[in-house]
Amino acid sequence: MWHLAWFPVWLGCIIALGSDLEHQLKVNAVAGENVTLSCRFKLSSDYLLTKLQIHWHVFRDHAGSVVHSYYDSADQLQDQDVEFRGRTQLFLKELGQGVAALNLSRVQPSDSGDYRCIIINSQDVLIGNVILHVKAPYHPPEIKILSHAGGEVILQCMSSGGYPAAQICWYDGKGNQLNQLEPILLQRDEKGTFQVQSHLPARGHQNNVVCCFLLHSALSQNLSVCETVPAFLNKAEAGHQSTVRNVALFVGITTVIVFMLIPIGLFYWKRRRQSLRASNQTSDEEKDELLSRQPKVERKSLQEFLASLGMENLQSRKLKLRDLLEVSQGSLKEGPTRTTGEIPWHFLRKVMALNGTARSTKLELRDDGIREGEQEPNILVLPTALAPKRCQNPLDILCAVLCCSDPLFQQETLLKMSMCQFALPLVLPPLDTPRATFILWALRGIVKRWRPPALRESQGFQEESLVLAALPTFSFVRLGACSLSKSRVLNQVLSPSQQQNDFFIHRGLECGDVPRQISEGLVEIAWYFPGGRETSEPFQEPIAVTNLRGDVELHWLQFTFLMEVSAAVFVFAESISESQYHRFSCLDDSERKLYFILTPSLNILGKGEGSLDNLVPMQKINQSRLLVKYNTTNDSDLVKSLRSILKQPHKTASLEDMAGTARKLDIQVDEDSEKCQRGKERAIAITKEITDVVEYKNRALKLQGEPWKCLTEVERELCQMKQQGETPTENYKSQLRQNCLRLRTEQQKYGLTGGVEMFKATIEEEVDGKAHYFLRWMTFYLDRISRENRSKLQAKHKEMERASNHSTKRFSELDEFIAGSSLGVEHFLRELGQFYEAEQSRVKEDHLPQSHMKLVHLPGLVADLMLHGFPMELVDGGVSNIPLQWVTDVMMELHSKLRGKSRMLVVTVLGVQSTGKSTLLNTMFGLQFPVSSGRCTRGAFMSLLQVAEDAREDLHCDIILLIDTEGLKAPELAKLEDSYQHDNELATLVVGLSDITIVNTAMENATEMQDVLQIAVHAFLRMKEIGLKPNCQFVHQNVSDVSAHEKNTMDRKRFLEQLNDMTRAAARMEKLSQDLTFSAVLNYNPAEHDWYVPSLWHGVPPMASVNLGYSESMCELRKHLIQLLKNWPSNQILEDIPQFLEWVRNLWNGIKHENFLFSFRNSRVAEAYNQLALKYSEWEWRFRKEMHLWVCKKENKIQNQTPQELDLQSLKEELQAKLQGGEKQMLDCLQEYYESGVKNLHLIEKYREDFTRSIFSLKKELEGYSTSKYTEAIEIQKCCHKINNIQAEYRKVLEGKVVSLLEDCRNRRHPLDQRETEREFGSMWKEAVSDLNPIHLQRSQVAQDLELQLKRDLDNRGSAARQKLQDAGSLCNYRTNPLVMAKKYLDSSYFNDVTRSPPWDWWLKVERLVCSLKDECNSYTAEKVHSKADYDETYGRELLHMINEWLQQEDVLNYHASIDFEVDLKFHILGEAAGKFQEMHTKFIQENDPQLRLEMLKQEYLTTFRNLYLEKDTCQQRAKRFCETCLKPALVEHINKQLGIRIIDNIPRHEKTDRYSSRATFQFFILKRLLEMMNFADYLKYINDYNGFIKDEISRDILERYEKKEVIEVLEAEILSAIIKKVRGALQKATDEGGNAVPDFITNFCTVLENDLAIPRGSVEMTLFQITAGIRQFSADVQDSLLTLEQGLASEFKEVTLEQKLSRLQVKPEEELFKRVFGCGQQCPFCGVHCEAETTDHKHHYAHMHRPQGLQRCVDLFTRTRDYSICSSAVESAASFSTKEKTVPFRDYRLYFPDWIISPDVNAEASSYWKFVSKKFNHAFAEEYSTHPVHLPDDWNRITKEQAQESIEKVYSISV
Repeated sequence: MWHLAWFPVWLGCIIALGSDLEHQLKVNAVAGENVTLSCRFKLSSDYLLTKLQIHWHVFRDHAGSVVHSYYDSADQLQDQDVEFRGRTQLFLKELGQGVAALNLSRVQPSDSGDYRCIIINSQDVLIGNVILHVKAPYHPPEIKILSHAGGEVILQCMSSGGYPAAQICWYDGKGNQLNQLEPILLQRDEKGTFQVQSHLPARGHQNNVVCCFLLHSALSQNLSVCETVPAFLNKAEAGHQSTVRNVALFVGITTVIVFMLIPIGLFYWKRRRQSLRASNQTSDEEKDELLSRQPKVERKSLQEFLASLGMENLQSRKLKLRDLLEVSQGSLKEGPTRTTGEIPWHFLRKVMALNGTARSTKLELRDDGIREGEQEPNILVLPTALAPKRCQNPLDILCAVLCCSDPLFQQETLLKMSMCQFALPLVLPPLDTPRATFILWALRGIVKRWRPPALRESQGFQEESLVLAALPTFSFVRLGACSLSKSRVLNQVLSPSQQQNDFFIHRGLECGDVPRQISEGLVEIAWYFPGGRETSEPFQEPIAVTNLRGDVELHWLQFTFLMEVSAAVFVFAESISESQYHRFSCLDDSERKLYFILTPSLNILGKGEGSLDNLVPMQKINQSRLLVKYNTTNDSDLVKSLRSILKQPHKTASLEDMAGTARKLDIQVDEDSEKCQRGKERAIAITKEITDVVEYKNRALKLQGEPWKCLTEVERELCQMKQQGETPTENYKSQLRQNCLRLRTEQQKYGLTGGVEMFKATIEEEVDGKAHYFLRWMTFYLDRISRENRSKLQAKHKEMERASNHSTKRFSELDEFIAGSSLGVEHFLRELGQFYEAEQSRVKEDHLPQSHMKLVHLPGLVADLMLHGFPMELVDGGVSNIPLQWVTDVMMELHSKLRGKSRMLVVTVLGVQSTGKSTLLNTMFGLQFPVSSGRCTRGAFMSLLQVAEDAREDLHCDIILLIDTEGLKAPELAKLEDSYQHDNELATLVVGLSDITIVNTAMENATEMQDVLQIAVHAFLRMKEIGLKPNCQFVHQNVSDVSAHEKNTMDRKRFLEQLNDMTRAAARMEKLSQDLTFSAVLNYNPAEHDWYVPSLWHGVPPMASVNLGYSESMCELRKHLIQLLKNWPSNQILEDIPQFLEWVRNLWNGIKHENFLFSFRNSRVAEAYNQLALKYSEWEWRFRKEMHLWVCKKENKIQNQTPQELDLQSLKEELQAKLQGGEKQMLDCLQEYYESGVKNLHLIEKYREDFTRSIFSLKKELEGYSTSKYTEAIEIQKCCHKINNIQAEYRKVLEGKVVSLLEDCRNRRHPLDQRETEREFGSMWKEAVSDLNPIHLQRSQVAQDLELQLKRDLDNRGSAARQKLQDAGSLCNYRTNPLVMAKKYLDSSYFNDVTRSPPWDWWLKVERLVCSLKDECNSYTAEKVHSKADYDETYGRELLHMINEWLQQEDVLNYHASIDFEVDLKFHILGEAAGKFQEMHTKFIQENDPQLRLEMLKQEYLTTFRNLYLEKDTCQQRAKRFCETCLKPALVEHINKQLGIRIIDNIPRHEKTDRYSSRATFQFFILKRLLEMMNFADYLKYINDYNGFIKDEISRDILERYEKKEVIEVLEAEILSAIIKKVRGALQKATDEGGNAVPDFITNFCTVLENDLAIPRGSVEMTLFQITAGIRQFSADVQDSLLTLEQGLASEFKEVTLEQKLSRLQVKPEEELFKRVFGCGQQCPFCGVHCEAETTDHKHHYAHMHRPQGLQRCVDLFTRTRDYSICSSAVESAASFSTKEKTVPFRDYRLYFPDWIISPDVNAEASSYWKFVSKKFNHAFAEEYSTHPVHLPDDWNRITKEQAQESIEKVYSISV
């Protein structure tokens, strides 16, 4: 093995090169982890894995060991060192990439060393170097007692298991460091870990606390243990001391006494000193002092600290607000913080939720005191009060978060902290930058209000940004160690009486005593703002207080800065040396600014150099600037002294001023970044010209001014048309649409002003977040301008109030100015949105090319802003309108950016103005809805929360959309007449859009609460009526009493009663059932849906912090909402953005109409309803099909039985069972569908009753159909049975004659030839028939029978009817003459009244009704004629019954027809039927006359006779005849029964939609085809003869679909093949059963097929006459003949035309399809369009699209022009229609036609189809109806054919 020979050479080279290796890789690991060691090599051109050699070695103390070897394509571990056995693995896959990676598992400190990899690739040798450092944590230390031989007792502190070495220090109970006996002892075990020991003599520590601290800097371990030295040590120590004294006696008694007196004196002096301290300090202070004197822990670098928090990746990437707002599994976890990595996120989420406990960073331990993921120690550690904290200092966490956050997120974080009254960072120490950082940008968003003394009397207030407010600033610093907590004193100074606020973190707070790691040198700032309460507030003027963390000597730069900007600086110290004071005195203005607060220690109270007695005169300290806090001094005295100093007049400075000072001192300012300054410059350039907000809006934001307001009014007028006057509806709507276009054109002509143009250009140009800076700057400047304008206007308002001669008009004008004085970024975006809408409207009208649009990219930019948490305006509060196109395009861009994953949960909030709705959403979800600057939300804004991938499945959505709304009952709107309507519209919109609605109420204002509840209930009721039941949560704020729970239980009951009363009141207003309760409107549970929340503020603003109870209640509500989302019903699938937008359009369109419930078109409901209709159509056809097949079977069985064998009762029971089974199956399918989870099923819950009733109705219809069919079959069978019996008797006689003749011929001597046999047979046949004398069936005169029935029917109609009968003549005369409307058909007794005259279209409407009746009667007649039965007199009676029922219908009675009309109508219908019935009767006689049938049998008997005489084997011939005469007719009949069903099943699908799937779909395809053909005659028939047109269309469609014969031939072949297969099976079964002869075989055969085939008995008996063949032979011959029969039938079918085939079918496809698509047949009372409701039994009729009434021959008698008004426009107009009694407004049409719902058009394009048809055939209709052409509105003439098709595609939601 040559490689082993070279090993020493390599080893030497490695050792020699070890010190010269460059680019050494260092790997750090913790014991127990797996590590990967890698080195790279270059792949040669002839690289082969088989030639590669890799050797890993480790060198420790210059000694090498083999770690892993690889050569000869395999691991070679024979030389591997034993300590690495089973712990190494080489990654072979990475070798091909030039990486030699070795995995070393379960590393331990002994593995540390220099690892070398030797790689031999062909002739190349590469040596790589990796240094591995393995660290191990130490176990908690233990203190033990050791007894030495000398009698001295030693304490031992020991810990083990760690690496590298650690330090051990000893401290007493006061925090004083103790001296250990010797250096720390280190022992290393075989694993490479250390055991550390330290010893301390126990002398002098009896009964005292002794603490051992272990510091392991490598892994940031800080472990400690404390014990009390047992008292028994006194004995051991006493014995040792006695020995010492005995020895000391030899030296001298005097020396001993001296040495004993000294410690005794010191002991008493020390004891007295300690007693003084004990009287003024608590045990907590001892702890504070102990911890303050702990050894200074080595500070970590920022990177190390971030790594310990798991935030190292965020230092460069930066945390953004969207990261925190994202809803993920991590953010959904609710529970204690258990790991260090959770602390920053816990802090941020709590801050965003305004939770006052956010600064608590303590880790929650398990019951056993161990953190999650931490191993339990091997020894028992006794818990002590001084055990180290498992937490981080909150200031370190704050600094880490700020360093890892982007500036925009820093702003939001500090804003929330300020609301919690936390001190805010002002100067950050140099952490991730080389210089300290002055915080200015992050504080800009904070605005405060306060009331200075000057405004106390007027109750005014001052409002300003913290950055701009010029305040006196006081700074507090610490010099050296100090037992007095500076931060705690500051909290007391700033806190009002009875309202303690912890502005600053101090060691008395939880986690405040943890040593700071990175926040040393941090400067914090807090403020006090007075509220105008002179007695209870510590300061009457606002002040700012800064607090430097750490020793001032270590942070002299920050101290210098504070000296420059502060009015006074206070130094906390225990002592001050001369050098220290000299350093202070060197500062400028130090004598005037510096104050010293001393807490003297022992040395300063004495007479030494640093004593107060020497210090004051030596350093010339002004006594007034020296405050001494003795241990006996109360804290309140110091607080009073400080307050008195702070109240004195001092210089003021703003934070912006301080920023200048910071720059001079080389402290960087966060606002000085290029991005920030660029945004600031642009914002200043825009806002500098704004002085008067109202004037600027009118000048620069013109598009959202009057034009937008006018557009809103025009759009509303389009929906309500209150100003229509006498203008025709369609003309008026056309004018309004022209006005809209004109206003949009004006808007575009205005263009964008300079400021708006610059605004647009900036957000388009700025990328990488720069636009966010610009928008923030815009917000700051605009808010400030708005505040200043509002302040001036309010001051003017107060002056006017004080004046005695003010006018109401001027007051109103000033109120409007104040209301309009708000200006924000939303106004600029609104302006751009209006310009965008104007461009889009002109593009749609082809007035502007798409390429000329200026703002085409703007929606995408706004969508990006939404993704970053920026709220977007949904409803413009200024005019109460939605810019639909703008909102749609922005949201669609958002949908695109989300890659189509946009299922959303929508949460909205409703409530009275200024009740904290925006704050509620912001607190729950961390949003940025504006809540400051004195601006209330106007309109509605929406903000976005993204759901992380890991939470989408649980939450069933991708995003959460939050909608903040304008407050209801707004004072500025209260004076307007339509304020209540405005609130109702807004509530209806947001409730309709939301999945969860939060109704926010303030408990202290019962009146306003009732008002908002009334509005909300009204909105919920409207949603219930359109199929929605949103989840509702009622939030009752300002409830904080401890008895709230018990009190609220009673309140809930009263609240529910109020809701029920309000529901009934709302139902009355909406003209609905008055028995409704609120629980019927919503799924309301008071225990789950009512939330009682404490007030927002804890204390009195402006110094109040957010109430912890409020924050926790919001957190609980948020958890509840998230749980609702997790448990979201599967059948209520959340919408995505496109569906949401469609819903917005539908909802807003319905709201703009006055009658919302009947104006609203719900596309989601329509979609869900259509889907159910498709399913119902399938179920219905399946039921019908089953009943058709059942009827076919029963008809076959009836035909195969004699009347005596029929069991009618059994048949009825079987029918009922079949019907009930089908009904149950449909009901089960309906139930399963509603429980299936299909989306939006909850919206169509109200239609379940309609479908259920339709199922019952269908069962009843099929019951009637089936009963009539089998009854008819029984009657036919009875009739045929009589004839068959006669025929059987005749055949029996003839067959006897044939047998006799056969015997006679056989007995003759000479055989007969063919002619002789025929002659003999003919003679016999003639004689036999003559002897039989067969009867003839009696022929009836159908016309005479019907005339007789008609006379009986009209007997009771009076003399006029009888006279008419006498004059009428024969029915035959009416068969060909049509019924022509004549004047005599008018009831003269009614119309002779001068006040009454027949409508101009009387004739047309009556003629249309007559046509429908005639169609119905013709269908009945055709059904009877196509049956095989004979004419029956009941047919005439049934026709008369149908006519009489029709005459009694209300529609017919309203036309007041005369008796002449009734008589002529009956004569015409019966006359036409008489001819058909007569033909039917004649045909029956011809087919069933006995004599004729005997003549038809003659040839068959002759053939049989001849074969028998010649004794031929006729079995095969008989079998063939059996197939031809018996099976063939049955098979043909079977095919005719089955083919109709198969055709319906096989109706081919359209490319996208089956046109027969629903009535609406069929209607769409009919209208589409009419549009394609553009044939006036087709349109005319469609309008005036809808039934006939539909039937013709269905027939035409069937003929077109089966135009190719192959298609229907395939169906026939399938049916034939299936039945032939059954026949063969029946033959086999009958053959297997055997029998005595062929007749028995045939009987068995027919019995098997009795339900499938109706085999004629007569033909069977004729075939079996004198048959002598065997059963098997006959069966085999029949089997052979079947193939010929099948082929013959197929050939015959090919010769039959499609029309002939369709006419022979028992189940007519055109009739079944007509039933499916025709509907109930009801027509719109105005335009005549047919009802398109999918169910047969429904409460209301409706149609998707109405048409101009003139197309239905509605003509103006004076102008002779057609009425071109459309119902869907008229019902929202001021137009009216005429009834018998009076003229009625169209809006009240439901009073007269309650069964019809006519919804207004969704938009102008909805009725474009019929407008286009009216325009296209204007002259053709005029000519047809004998009228003048109509002068149509101009916009009708611009409609194109393509637009017409688009309109029906949108209306019917079908795209082709």
